[in-house]
Amino acid sequence: MLNFLKEFEARLGITITCSQEIEPLGTAGPIALARDKLIDGSGDPFFVLNSDVISEYRLKEMIEFHKTHGGEASIMVTKVDEPSKYGVVVMDESTGQVERFVEKPKLFVGNKINAGIYLLNPSVLDHIELRPTSIEKKVFPKIADQKKLYAMVLPGFWMDIGQPKDYISGLRLYLESLKKKASPKLASGSNIIGNVLVDESAKIGEGCLIGPDVAIGPCCVVESGVRLSRCTLMRGVRIKNHACISSCIIGWHSTVGQWARIENMSILGEDVHVGDEIYSNGGVVLPHKEIKSSILKPRIVL
Repeated sequence: MLNFLKEFEARLGITITCSQEIEPLGTAGPIALARDKLIDGSGDPFFVLNSDVISEYRLKEMIEFHKTHGGEASIMVTKVDEPSKYGVVVMDESTGQVERFVEKPKLFVGNKINAGIYLLNPSVLDHIELRPTSIEKKVFPKIADQKKLYAMVLPGFWMDIGQPKDYISGLRLYLESLKKKASPKLASGSNIIGNVLVDESAKIGEGCLIGPDVAIGPCCVVESGVRLSRCTLMRGVRIKNHACISSCIIGWHSTVGQWARIENMSILGEDVHVGDEIYSNGGVVLPHKEIKSSILKPRIVL
């Protein structure tokens, strides 16, 4: 991960400083651990973002919202259809002031949940001890009791992508967002169906049919006659002639043989090589494996 961040540091021309936990500290402890990196004497607020979320990041709007209400902390919330599955944020609809949190309510109290995007004043660090702590269950309720916590409703899409099937759903929402913005990033052509992202360094063969909801990463090679739908190909993947990939994640530098069929949330780790004419039905394959026989039922290949 450090090497990955170094690449972005060079590409974006910014400095990325990492704070590493020796032991798991929950969702609040790591903020206390990074105290010296977060306080610069300016008094300016800082963002805290959950890394397993994909959404429209309206950060400038959130800064303006934070300045307007004058509280100690701002959180982004998003509307959901089934709030009983989540911790619900009960708030004043006119001011955004958070009144309380209700964990998985059996009775309807609201439909807005924590979106994992926060803007915090440095003073919030005074509420956090350097130990395993939950910011959602321990820190925010205290600030809400002091009437210093405010919530802004997130415009646009949001998805928790901590699980592979949710990653694919999040990809669909992201691509749909690009379509609404008429983004030039989306691929087009007679071989493209729906929303598709193709890195400019990827190579696509003749007679392929790609989409909907596909992302093809850098340096990928997709040979002739391949069918791709609802999937992601990470950097350096090779899909050989006439293979079919559906609802899958293909890991870095992996290979799928010709006439192979990979589907039903199959996940290939890094450097996995699937033979010709192999079928995978929901197989989860750990890195550096060679698959020579079909996976007929969903299972993990160690």
